[in-house]
Amino acid sequence: MMRSGNPTLNDKTFDNFGDYGRDLAREQTRATTMTISGTVQKTAFLLLLAMGSACFTWSKTFGGAPAIAMPWAFGGAIVGFIVALIICFKQTSAPVLAPVYAIAEGLFLGGTSAVLEMQYPGIVIPAVGGTFGTLFGLLLAYQSGLIRATENFKLGIFAATGGIGLVYLISFIGSYFGFPIAFIHSSGLMGIGFSLFVVVIAALNLVLDFDFIEQGAERGAPKYLEWYGAFALMVTLVWLYLEILRLMAKLRDRR
Repeated sequence: MMRSGNPTLNDKTFDNFGDYGRDLAREQTRATTMTISGTVQKTAFLLLLAMGSACFTWSKTFGGAPAIAMPWAFGGAIVGFIVALIICFKQTSAPVLAPVYAIAEGLFLGGTSAVLEMQYPGIVIPAVGGTFGTLFGLLLAYQSGLIRATENFKLGIFAATGGIGLVYLISFIGSYFGFPIAFIHSSGLMGIGFSLFVVVIAALNLVLDFDFIEQGAERGAPKYLEWYGAFALMVTLVWLYLEILRLMAKLRDRR
C-alpha cells in the first residue's frame, strides 16, 4: 500500500491517472531507449541516403563523365571504411556518423555498379533484388523461428566471417608481391563456389544483426544504439550486395 503525507497523493491518484499515465510512461521509455521500430526507421533513412548518393555516381558514369564519378566512388570507399572503423570503436558516434557512412557507401556502390553494368548489362537490378529479397526472406525466417541466433550459430558465423576477411586480406597484400589468391577472383568452379559460400555467410550475418536489434530493444538499450543497429544492417547489406554482384559477374564470364 502506497502512503504519502500529501493529502492530494493517495492510493487512488495513480488509478485516476489510468491509461493516460501508462501511455505517457511508455512514450517516455521509447524516447530514451532503443526500439525495433526506431531502428527500422533509421535503417530506411540510411538506405535512402545511400540510394540518393549512388544515383549521383551512377548518373555521372552513364552520362559520359566517369572521370568525375570515379574519384567520388573511390573517395566514398575510403571515407566509408574510416567512418565504419570509428563507429565500431565508438558506438556513441553512430547518430552522427551513420548517415555519413551511408552517403559514402552510396557513392562507392553507384560507381561500382555502373562500371559492372557496362561490362555485364542487366546485372545490377537482379543483384539489388537478390539483396533485398534475402533481407526480407531471412527476416521472415527469423521472426517465424525457423532461424535462431544461438551461441553456436553466432560463433560459427563469426568464425566464418573472420576467415573470409583473412583470405581477402592475404589476397590483397599478396597482389602487391605477385602472389594473389587467384581462385577467389576466377570464374572457375572454385571461384564460383567461394563466392557462393561468401554470399551465404554475408546473408547469415543479417541474422546476427536482427538478434542484436531485438536483444537491444528487449533490454532497454540506449537510444543511440538504434543508429548503431541501422549502421550494422547497412554494413551487412553493402557486403551482401557486392558479393552478389561478384557472383553474377563470374557466372556471366562462364557463358
